[in-house]
Formats: sequence, structure tokens, C-alpha cells
Amino acid sequence: MASPRPRSGILEIQPYVGGKASAEGADSTIKLSANESAIGPSPQAIKAIQQALGDSHRYPDGGSDRLKAAISKRFSLDIDRLICGSGSDELIHLLTLAYAGPGDEVLYSAHGFLMYRLSALGTGAQPIAAPERNLRTDVDALLDAVTSRTRLVYIANPNNPTGSYITADELSRLHRGLPDDVILAIDAAYAEYVHTPDYTNGLELIDQADNVVMLRTFSKLFALGGLRLGWLYGPPNIIEVLNRVRGPFNVNALAQAAGIAALEDLEHQERSVAHNDHWLPRMTQAIAGLGLTVHPSVANFLLVGFPETGEKTAAKAGDFLEKDGIVARPMAAYGLPNCLRLSIGKEDENKAVIKSLERFLES
Repeated sequence: MASPRPRSGILEIQPYVGGKASAEGADSTIKLSANESAIGPSPQAIKAIQQALGDSHRYPDGGSDRLKAAISKRFSLDIDRLICGSGSDELIHLLTLAYAGPGDEVLYSAHGFLMYRLSALGTGAQPIAAPERNLRTDVDALLDAVTSRTRLVYIANPNNPTGSYITADELSRLHRGLPDDVILAIDAAYAEYVHTPDYTNGLELIDQADNVVMLRTFSKLFALGGLRLGWLYGPPNIIEVLNRVRGPFNVNALAQAAGIAALEDLEHQERSVAHNDHWLPRMTQAIAGLGLTVHPSVANFLLVGFPETGEKTAAKAGDFLEKDGIVARPMAAYGLPNCLRLSIGKEDENKAVIKSLERFLES
């Protein structure tokens, strides 16, 4: 008898595996594998969750209207151009589901976020990875890869896992080179950490065109990764389509309450950014001082390169760190087998990483 068969592309998916949460055999774990906030969520957000628990028997606001109003106020955005989701991951999936399918192509940079490829395969579309140059998104390579079947172009800016970014001019040039019926999806999950004057999250492009969207998350700066909360800003025509395909209660009530409170706590946001501003350059300098390659990053993590062969490879470094209770993120799934990604942690965690790497290189 024939058994049920999934749609073409589904069996090509290797399920996404998040950053490992614990180090086996260690008394305690320093988790630096998931680019989570070093200082944790706002106390106001925690209080909001606790207050919302008593109404857990009620369905959440189906349109996330109060949350959208808070996002609109915090970032000076048109509320009618906003949609919220269960993490930006869900919004990536919905966007791909709505605009790409069998016979279509979804384009992204070679070392871009894995969810772009997985969402394409899940909808039956063909994922296309354009080569990068020096671990940076190559605009020319992306434009060369555009065909009549291209429906979406995903750009993580800053990019995960490389930590690199493309400038406002490069992003504008990419958009100008795309056909009007191709969506440019700018994933700006780490935008709040970037201070360089030539960077943009792409907001100005959305005001000028009907085929650009910006994805944002509450998992990084706002430290609400465990609640799964994200948002998308785009033209009304795309927002209207996404509202048709999302679930009627796709954002839970606790996440909405926490998100509203987190947006209002500006002091906590500033403290989170200041912590990263302090430790990102110091960790870069310290690790590079050990003789390892540290790729330039404007996010809250570092991509560290190790020798391809011998006793000091990335895989061996990862094992050594884990024995010390430190969990880094291997990068083989991103096509970077000689690298580990390390989030910026608390002061004691960062110092423990340096000491462990020193011992590893001396062993």
C-alpha cells in the first residue's frame, strides 16, 4: 500500500537546531550559542507577564493591536503597516508561504540565516544562495542570481552568523536592481546594536516602494526569546496579504504584554546596548590577541575562525570550551566549518571564554 507523501522539498529540510543550551558533564553552563541578551529581560516585562497570567484562560488580542500601537509609538511607524508574529521566524515563513511556491525561487546570501532556506523548501520553492565576498553580502552576486522565477530576496543586515553588514547605499542599489514584483525582505534583528553612520535598517525604502519589508525581533535587545515575538513593517498591500495567512491568535497574550512593557523600558534598552558596546570590542581584541581570526561584527556576537586542520580546529575548540561549561555555536550548518560563533555574555562569562581559549591554544 502507498503511504502518504509530503510535498516536494519537505524531505530536503534538515530541521533547524537552535543553540545548545547545556554543557554535558559541567557543573554549570555559560550559554553563548544563541545570541541572547547578556543582561536578560526588563523587570517591567517580567512584571507584565506575571500580571497577565491571571487572564491566561482568555484568548489573546487577535490583531496584537495594543502591541502594534506600542511599536508604532516607540519607532514612529504607521500602525497600519505593522504585523506581529510568533517570532520573526513565523513572519519569514508566512512571507515565503504567501509569495513563493513550486517553480519559484527564494534568494539569499550564502551565509545568511538558515530560516530563509528552510522556509523556501517548506513552501516548495527553490532556495538560491548567492556567494558572499569576504563574509559580506555581495550585492552584485545577488543581482546576478535574480531570474524570472525569483519572488523573494532575504537580506539579514547585520547578518547572522557573520556579524557583517551592507551599507545604506549598497542596500538601495540592491533594491533598484530588483524587478518590481520581487520582494526585498530586510531582516534587521540586530539593528539596535549598530552605530555606524552608513548603516540603515531599510525603513526609508519601505516609504518609497511597494516591494520592501523590514523584519524585527524581541529576542535580542529586548531579551524575550523564550516568548517568541517579532514584527514586520511593510507596505499595506503586503500587510493585508500576511493577515490573510497568519493564524487568528498567532501571538500569545503573555508575549504581547511583555513586549509592550519592554518597549516602554528605555533605560533597560540603553543598558543592554551599552553592555554590548563595552564588551564587543574588548572580546574582539582579546580573542584576536590569542592569534585567532575574529571577523568584524556590529551585532552582539563574534564569528571566530580556527585552523582548518591540526589540533586547534573549531570542532576541537568547541569540545574544549564545553568541558569548561561554555557552549558556543558550531557553524558547519552555515557553510563555515572552521568557525565558532560566540555571543557577548556577562562580564564573568566573557572572561571565562578568554581563559578557556587560552588554555585550549596552549594545550
